Order: sequence, then structure tokens, then C-alpha cells
Amino acid sequence: MIIHAQAALADQNGSFTLEEIEVHPPQAGEVRVALMASGICHTDYDSLNWGYHHVLGHEGAGIVESVGEGVSHVKAGDKVLLNWAIPCRACYQCQTGHQNICEKNSPVTGTNPDDGAAHVGSTIWKGAPLKRSFNIGTLSTHTVVKQEAVIPYAVEIPFTSACIIGCGVMTGYGSVVNAAKLAAGSTAVILGTGGVGLNVIQGARISGAAKIIAIDVNQQRLDMAKQFGATHLILADRADVGLTEAAEKVKLLCGGRGADYAFECTGVPALGAAPLAMVRNAGTAVQVSGIEQSIEIDMRLFEWDKIYMNPLYGMAMPEFDFPKLLNLYSQGALKLDELITRTYALKNLQQAIDDMLAGRNAKGVVVFS
Repeated sequence: MIIHAQAALADQNGSFTLEEIEVHPPQAGEVRVALMASGICHTDYDSLNWGYHHVLGHEGAGIVESVGEGVSHVKAGDKVLLNWAIPCRACYQCQTGHQNICEKNSPVTGTNPDDGAAHVGSTIWKGAPLKRSFNIGTLSTHTVVKQEAVIPYAVEIPFTSACIIGCGVMTGYGSVVNAAKLAAGSTAVILGTGGVGLNVIQGARISGAAKIIAIDVNQQRLDMAKQFGATHLILADRADVGLTEAAEKVKLLCGGRGADYAFECTGVPALGAAPLAMVRNAGTAVQVSGIEQSIEIDMRLFEWDKIYMNPLYGMAMPEFDFPKLLNLYSQGALKLDELITRTYALKNLQQAIDDMLAGRNAKGVVVFS
């Protein structure tokens, strides 16, 4: 049966419209999901300028509506999280434990992103096939995805809190635990305390960091950082180019030598090298926010023996990592409910985007009835 879904579609002019689309039954190896909630992040805003029509959204949680032939790990009625880094499980990267950078299906690193999509024709608008953001398109009441994009769960958790695991939480937490492998008793500094930065802070706290230093230009965000585990706060000056003054404050807090780890979560290209100035010799700097512009770097910042990392999606293996995050939530160690500042109906998506860009939310979530 074809479902007539309500969805937010990027237009070709940097904005979006709310439309009715057709979502067809799943074919072999596919799952049709009724979305219950979808997180909103800066990538969704950036995707408005991709230059083609597509269903927005890539952080989703919902209920399996139906499954195609050969799907055995989920059934109709199961609660599921959606994973946008869909592994093929056959390429070199997947076989060596790097599903997040799959050479075939990843919309970021794959050679042909459309290979990761459900069959052509699963989603129709105005009589033509319609693409979905990161091959899942969660800002829609329904979607059809490959079975590898679906992770079932049984933990008691609101859909609003569950959906954000699929990008912001995984990216922040995973950058600490999977990528940097932060050691207990170490010192960490986090540049930018938005949704991703707060989850870096949580990852550092859960990993046993002795000192967690949060830096931001927004006092309200810094206050929130303390709630999630920051032990020290630095209110940065917008005129502090490269955060050099903030770096000196970090060194004073870390015995004069800098932190063991620094994580850039601002998304500001000019601050791409800033974490290198925050860490000690042989320290680890992690660029979490996914800066892709060209920047100029003083190579002396790499002295001496410093490591600079640029992980994607927290080096996620979602089928293993998502259950770990859900277990941490159920134990009270990972704060997810507290991240949700405000929820919105799909018709109020523009307000959700405006609130995000203004820094009013740690995390905004669209809820489907």
C-alpha cells in the first residue's frame, strides 16, 4: 500500500516547502518506517543549498511499519533508530571496522552515494523519484530505507531523546571514545558547547576525564555545559582571533602545558587549527565539526608530537555503538532528555531552524503525531 506522507522538501533556492509525497512499500532488504521524531542540526540547514529537491532530515526514530523480503532483524511494530552512515559491509573500509566511511554507501565518503539509497521509486513527488537527505530523509512522516540503516531498540526512552543519537550524540561521544580514546584522569578542552560539543563533554565525563574545560562565546551555553559535565568554563571574546587568549587560559588551568585533548566543535573554519594551540606537546587535537573549507595553519602549532584527527560521525559502528549509548542512557550516565530544549510540529520547522541558528536550543526536535 502506498502511503501519502507529509514531508519537508528542500527547494532549489536555499529554502524548503512542506509537501505531500508518496512512500511506496519496501522491496527486498528494505524497511518502511513511520517516523515519530527527527532532530534538527546545522547539516539540515546546510543541505538547503545542495541545489536539488530532497527530503530533509537525517536524525530519526520511529516504528517499523513494514519490512521487505529478507529482512529478519526487525519486524512491524519495532522501535528503531535510523543511521545515515549506511554500511555495505563488503568494501575495504567496512571489512576493516570503518563502517562510517564505507566506500560504497556513505553519502560523504562513498564513490556513488545513490548506491546507499532505497530502490528508485520508493519515494515519489509529482510523479518522479525523490532523493532523501543522507538516503533516509527523516523530516517526513514515513520513509523507506535499506535494512542496514535501521537499528532496533527496547530501552524505555522518548522518541525525542532517541532520535538525536543518530548524529549529534554519536558524533560528539564517539569523537571522544572511539577516535581520541580519551584516557581516564586526563584533561580535555571543548571549543563550542552546542549540541555536538555538549556530547563531547558527556563523552569526556563518562570516560573519566579529571578536568573538562568548556569554551564558548555564549554564557548561556556555558552554563548548560556545566550541567553536562564541564568542570571549568571560559567565556571567549569574539575578537580573540584563533582563540589565542583562551588558549593561554587553558594552559594556566593545565599546569602551564596545555590539555591532553582538545575538541573543536564550533564549525567555524577560522577555528579549525585552534585545538592545536590548546593541547600540550604530544597531545591530541580533534576536529569534530566537519570543517571542509580551506584554512591557513601555522605549522608550528603541530610542534611537538601532536596528533590532529578529523573523524567522521565519531567513527561510529551504529549496530554496536547505538545500543551502548542507549544503555548509558538507561543507567542515567548519558543525558539525552536534558538536551532537548524544545519540540516542534513539522509545520513550525522554520521556527526550529531559526532557533537553532540563533543558539537558543541545545537541541530542537520535530515531533510527528
